[in-house]
Amino acid sequence: MKTHPYAAILYLSLLAVSCETAIRAENPKLTAIFPELPAQWETMLGHPHWRLEWFDATGLKRTATLTGLDGTEIQIPGTFSNPVLATPFWPEKGIAPGVFRPAGAIFPFDVSGKTLALSWPGGVDATLFVELAAAANSGLAPTANAGLRLPWNFNWPRFRRLFHDATLNAEVLSDPWLANWPLIAEKTVRSGFDRRRLVPEPTATIELPLGSGPWLSTSPFAAPLLFEGFPTFPARTATGQSDAWVCAEGILKANAETWIWREFSPSR
Repeated sequence: MKTHPYAAILYLSLLAVSCETAIRAENPKLTAIFPELPAQWETMLGHPHWRLEWFDATGLKRTATLTGLDGTEIQIPGTFSNPVLATPFWPEKGIAPGVFRPAGAIFPFDVSGKTLALSWPGGVDATLFVELAAAANSGLAPTANAGLRLPWNFNWPRFRRLFHDATLNAEVLSDPWLANWPLIAEKTVRSGFDRRRLVPEPTATIELPLGSGPWLSTSPFAAPLLFEGFPTFPARTATGQSDAWVCAEGILKANAETWIWREFSPSR
């Protein structure tokens, strides 16, 4: 059975906890509370399905595909922090999980009683958590500081407070998904966290022979785009990074080098 890179990091963390902590550990069942869908997404696309992801006590990824949200319970190991991701998708439109940005939470920070509150800002946190684990597992951290660079030891409350600080880069403050979180995670594991890295990825403007919109970003923080004439999109210039936009007719995926347009089929 193939394990997720998170698993190795998990075992390092578990070895660090005391036997007493491990013995009294529980796996609480929590009811996931989902955030309200951005109104423009629901108006154009309808109610989504959700892909829920978290990690079990062995570090393996667990997933659940949901069509309704009432009473959704997940069981989370009580010995360590755990990122939870909830990604909306619309199979009837051909929009698979991973196209739209996720909501999320981090256990135990988002627990209240027996509920786990998922949020759109929490999706950024949970994504960074997973990227930090993957980067640490790749051996990027200096040996002397390897333990300090694990996501369990990251100061999540302080990180969250940054997004209430007006001195943070204004664009990232408005839409955190403009940043390159895998790269930020790699640099954090190598040399520690630096808020100065929270900047938008470089973009180039591309004009495409498509409809005027409105076009919905797959980030829940971004406003729809509406153009006169051919639309011009801000496309990322970094290799391997791209964005997607959806209009009533179909979906566009693009970066500065290439773009793909797919119409929704009439049956959808």
